[in-house]
Amino acid sequence: MIASEKATTDSKQKIRSRYKGIDPSQLEVIPAIATDEIALEQRPLKVAAYVRVSTENDEQTSSYELQVNDFTERIKANPNWEFAGIYSDEGISGTNLTHRKGMLQMIEDAKAGKIQHILAKSIARFARNVVDCLSVIDELREVGVGVHFDENNLYTLDTTGALVLTILATVAEEESRSKSFIMNWSIERRFSKGIFLTPKLLGYDLNEEGDLVVNPDEAETVKVIYYLYINGWSTKEIADLLTEYGRATKLGNEVWNPTSVDGVIENERHCGDVRARKTYTPDFKTHKSEKNRQNRRQYIQRDHHEAIVSRDVYNAANLLKSSKQYASKSRPLPVLSVIDGGILSGFVPIDKSWSGFSTEDYKAACESVEVPEVKVTAEGPQLFMGGYKVVRADYFPSREQLTMTIQNGKLRFSTACLKQFEDVEYVELLLNTVTNTIAIRPCDESNPNAIHWGKLREERWIVSTMGCRGLSRTLFDLMNWEDEGKYRFRGQFINQDDQKLLVFELDEPVVTKVVEQVVVPDEPDEAEETDEEATEEEIVIRETVRVYPSAWTSSFGVPVSSYDHASVLVQQHYAGDWDVLRPATELEDMNTFTADKLAALMKEAETIMEGWKKTA
Repeated sequence: MIASEKATTDSKQKIRSRYKGIDPSQLEVIPAIATDEIALEQRPLKVAAYVRVSTENDEQTSSYELQVNDFTERIKANPNWEFAGIYSDEGISGTNLTHRKGMLQMIEDAKAGKIQHILAKSIARFARNVVDCLSVIDELREVGVGVHFDENNLYTLDTTGALVLTILATVAEEESRSKSFIMNWSIERRFSKGIFLTPKLLGYDLNEEGDLVVNPDEAETVKVIYYLYINGWSTKEIADLLTEYGRATKLGNEVWNPTSVDGVIENERHCGDVRARKTYTPDFKTHKSEKNRQNRRQYIQRDHHEAIVSRDVYNAANLLKSSKQYASKSRPLPVLSVIDGGILSGFVPIDKSWSGFSTEDYKAACESVEVPEVKVTAEGPQLFMGGYKVVRADYFPSREQLTMTIQNGKLRFSTACLKQFEDVEYVELLLNTVTNTIAIRPCDESNPNAIHWGKLREERWIVSTMGCRGLSRTLFDLMNWEDEGKYRFRGQFINQDDQKLLVFELDEPVVTKVVEQVVVPDEPDEAEETDEEATEEEIVIRETVRVYPSAWTSSFGVPVSSYDHASVLVQQHYAGDWDVLRPATELEDMNTFTADKLAALMKEAETIMEGWKKTA
């Protein structure tokens, strides 16, 4: 045997001999102090208890009081224990720690040395979430604090406690999952049979059968909220008014805020309908509800109970509410109207932020007026312009061009447009779907459709960029454009008898887009090839380009003879009824609410408020 092998054998033999141990009679054993229940009761400890019930109904309240009384008596009856308090969470779910203030405070006090031992009824009362349960136990164990569960006679500082606790906590979590499933199944069955939940709701009381019946006094508050809102009042203004009059919410609170007003407007039950499962809870552990965007089935029953406001009023208020850019300006519900005479006959006033009217609505309004043929008269000697063309100004861009630009829901006019109107800061947008044109005319600031297109400061124009989600949605739908890129339209300025007008044609915009081009490197010639493999990859190049209509490819301009707009040449004058500022006429057949109907609802709201008394 060689020397190295002999050394290895001797080393192993020494290890074996050492691990045979010594004679047990030579060791003195000091036993550990048992941490069982008897030993704990005999030790001087600061003892607290944790109590939780998940709901605030009468049955759970009695359970809560029984637990509190039982733990208090047990702790105080033990002369070795010092009462450290009862920590509780009443009406709080056990599946998440977020809102359990009592539990969180107990943990902090244990870390501060105010608690040495904790009593609890069961693991299910302590926590139904395995992760939360074990994490809390670990936090307490780190500071030497154990928890005793009565139901299982389990103490968390025992050597076997951790394993048993994990198993029982898992069972508790599964029980919570099972209860959540059963509850959701029960709710689904109820809804599918038209049996709906009936929570407390302003404007209604519940009769003996659990049905909603109108509460006349509260119904007045509901009506005033809806009628003021569709007449242009903001939710904050309404909230301030209700607070001033001391009108109470369903919970008796006389201080209102915009959110509580929103809640009334959004609740379909005020128009007699019921929509079940507007929200749902995807995770039984967090109990966090989410808006149901067709993630779960919903059930709607029309005319389920007596309505306080009509369905038209409810729909109008919520349509106004959904157009946030419009509603934020506290303006009345828009009314569809059309100009029925003058140079702008057939044009429809349009609000740049309103999306409540469809493209078809605008088309029907424009087509409802029979536009007479425009007659053009010539004055003075005429220049023969046969063979001449009107050159496209887009080929020669300059700061003096009259342009309107729409991009990413934003609207902007060139400074040249504003200069044409001299000192006009507010203008009105008008759309004609027959000729596919937009007209701009001066208006007062009080006009519901007024846009502040710029400011004049020290004889210098500052152009405004405005949101125009409603306008852009309508135009993109009308013209079948792609919802990307910057669309620029060339305008014409028309002036007759000091009545000024801008007209923009929509048919041939110049579009600025960002395009991507993939560049693939050329393969090397055989003579240039090496043994190394090529590592070059495709390159994506982003480039901003201008896109022109295809019809322009073979044309430098438009023949004068085919250019039939009344204002193209100075020598031509419109012979009809000019009347640029002619007001638009409401289309009663196309409006659920005309200005007169809105005024009538406002009058009704004022009549109701006359019977109210303001608080001191």
